[in-house]
Amino acid sequence: MKKKVYFKTFGCRTNLYDSQVMMSALNEFDITEYEEEADVVVINSCTVTNGADSHVRSYISQVESSSGAKIFLTGCGAHTKGEKLLEQGRVSGVFGQSEKLKIDELLSKEEPFYELGDLNYIDESVVDDFVGKSRAFIKIQEGCNFRCSYCIIPYVRGDARSMSEDKILEQIARLARNGFGEFILTGTNVGSYGQKTDSSIAALMKKISLIRGVRRIRLGSVEPIQISDEFKEILDEPWLERHLHIALQHTSPQMLKYMNRRNVYKQDRELFELLAGKGFAIGTDFITGHPGESKELWDEAMKNVRDLPLTHLHAFTYSKRDNTPSATMKPEVNGKLAKERLHELEAIVYEKNFAFRKAFRDSLDVLIESQKDDYFVGYDQHFNKILIESDEDLVGNWVNIQKYEVKEECNYARF
Repeated sequence: MKKKVYFKTFGCRTNLYDSQVMMSALNEFDITEYEEEADVVVINSCTVTNGADSHVRSYISQVESSSGAKIFLTGCGAHTKGEKLLEQGRVSGVFGQSEKLKIDELLSKEEPFYELGDLNYIDESVVDDFVGKSRAFIKIQEGCNFRCSYCIIPYVRGDARSMSEDKILEQIARLARNGFGEFILTGTNVGSYGQKTDSSIAALMKKISLIRGVRRIRLGSVEPIQISDEFKEILDEPWLERHLHIALQHTSPQMLKYMNRRNVYKQDRELFELLAGKGFAIGTDFITGHPGESKELWDEAMKNVRDLPLTHLHAFTYSKRDNTPSATMKPEVNGKLAKERLHELEAIVYEKNFAFRKAFRDSLDVLIESQKDDYFVGYDQHFNKILIESDEDLVGNWVNIQKYEVKEECNYARF
């Protein structure tokens, strides 16, 4: 009888994709979606913040206390915390992202190992299915050439490089034949796709849209400067999700300089107003409490946030990462104050999202992802959650919702 492997994935959509690649490559083991059945646990880790590292360590402790499963560590945390965890005997092996196709061989090793592999590799994997998912995550690039002062990710994922366009299109065609209609393009810095290959993210999406069965294309986070004139030409295409996540990280011009960001607030606002005018919901990333964030700069940032047509937010308090420029910057911001600022920001965008949903009058095109209690859970074309009551099993289906109730927390409907 084959041993059972459970994959625990932390962090971004790129990690979700990498976990699916490992699942597809497994032959000598069976996959289980139930942690308590596992003989082996593979942790695909995130290290973007200290909190992310803490979550991984806490999960290892949980597995140690609840089962005798062997633990293996991969993902970004393998580069920052893997060696120490291996020395402590808390994991049986550590391996980098480039080694994931060797998953059978690695999980079969009896002796502890530490194999980080190559930070310049290009993923050539093709995934036919996504276990437990209604949407398909497609990794189109790896690494980042930006050097934001707070960020450790370029040092654990390497410089930007793009996956083969033919491989991407082949993978999406296979998944579309297997019933997937929504595709999320992901990577470390998605908008950099095509550098050095005479392509671009917009050109790639146009080709993907021509594949039979592709209904909706969604992007991971892109940088404001990556919304080029070529990209703007596809904004009216029906296959492009009416939601874009554009990473600002801050809205104070001075803070953007401290963070070594490439975006400029005045240009960011012009871009957001253009997108909002075309009906897009707009999300962003934001860091509160970065060194140098005085009360005056914070107040300026919040005034600017109130002026932006934002609807979604991925925000967190600043977390010091060793060996980054921000780690030595002064003055530091008190952690409690950073959290208070985070909550203030979240409240502003929460209200903006509610106002956006109340103002929208058309039908919702929803992909149902799961069922929880008495509701089916899905996301519409603006990436807003909706809870639906139905006597039918809707999981995995597309539904068009004409009548729905807009509540503060999310939308509700009967289908």
